[in-house]
Amino acid sequence: MAKRIVVWGTGFVGTMVIAEIVRHPLFDLVGVGVSSPEKVGRDVGELCGLGEPIGVTATDDVDALIALAPDALVHYGPTAAHAGDNIALIARFLRAGIDVCSTAMTPWVWPTMHLNPPDWIVPVTEACELGESSCLTTGIDPGFANDLFPLTLMGLCSEVRTVRASELLDYTNYTGDYEFEMGIGRPPEKRALLETSDILVMAWGATVPMIAHAAGIMLDEITTTYDKWVTPTDRTTAKGVIAAGNVAAVRFTINGVYRGETRIQLEHVNRIGGDAAPDWPTGSRDDVYRVDIEGTPSISQETAFRFTDGSGRDAAAAGCLATGMRALNAVPAVNDLSPGWVTALDLPLIPGAGTIR
Repeated sequence: MAKRIVVWGTGFVGTMVIAEIVRHPLFDLVGVGVSSPEKVGRDVGELCGLGEPIGVTATDDVDALIALAPDALVHYGPTAAHAGDNIALIARFLRAGIDVCSTAMTPWVWPTMHLNPPDWIVPVTEACELGESSCLTTGIDPGFANDLFPLTLMGLCSEVRTVRASELLDYTNYTGDYEFEMGIGRPPEKRALLETSDILVMAWGATVPMIAHAAGIMLDEITTTYDKWVTPTDRTTAKGVIAAGNVAAVRFTINGVYRGETRIQLEHVNRIGGDAAPDWPTGSRDDVYRVDIEGTPSISQETAFRFTDGSGRDAAAAGCLATGMRALNAVPAVNDLSPGWVTALDLPLIPGAGTIR
């Protein structure tokens, strides 16, 4: 029987996933929630550019969505910068006994991470208890690129001396906020939000203690590094021009230290243009996620997300769809789990039932 799904959010990810749900044999889209007043009352097919009405109307009426009694809320809400709104909404569904699979609150990828504020954790814990429901947060990074992928490969080793998961992306076509958060496009002396170590670990580093827990070790500490590369020439982006003398690439790491050495590392290299920061790591192809294990045996894995359907959508869009589909495809497994927080360590293999059709 198809799982009855309510989707919250018709932004970039939500719109792509909705287009997939309407033709998926194992999911039934019964409701769509939105926070923008101008979207309320519009047919979701029109709203998401599907070419025809689908008979589902976008709404901001949370009680009406809960009354549909779906098997899950699949939540593609805003980032953790809007934590209060996300928590209030998600908790309402959980208290009503509806499981939630979300991509929004990336620190929840590992809820026991020490930097998660109690007021981000306690309301959801209580809501799961009251509703006997479950809450999963996933993503690509933080998410499956640095939890599922490295943990799976670690299971092939007799010894792991170091494990590193890297995001190696060109942000030329990226339209999100990289100026304030990362410092890209700004003078190098301007301090970016993620240069503050605790903020960087909280936003991006939850999978470091997750991997440590899975490996049965207790980290000594988690450290970070943050480097910038200044462009000598103007660079054109989807958001405008980055002038010469400003930051056009960043490289940061989050490091799990065990017995005085970095044993677990997350690395980001985000560039404007493939020729930026030429001395920094690159993949064998553009825009990849990479896992490198030094161990017995040593293993390297590189994953690229692409559209080959002629749509012209870029690698970033393909990665966003994979992010959204991971949350959706997890619904049957989350429904079968005991109530409470769900992480990648709780999930069984999710092979994507119904994807071959």
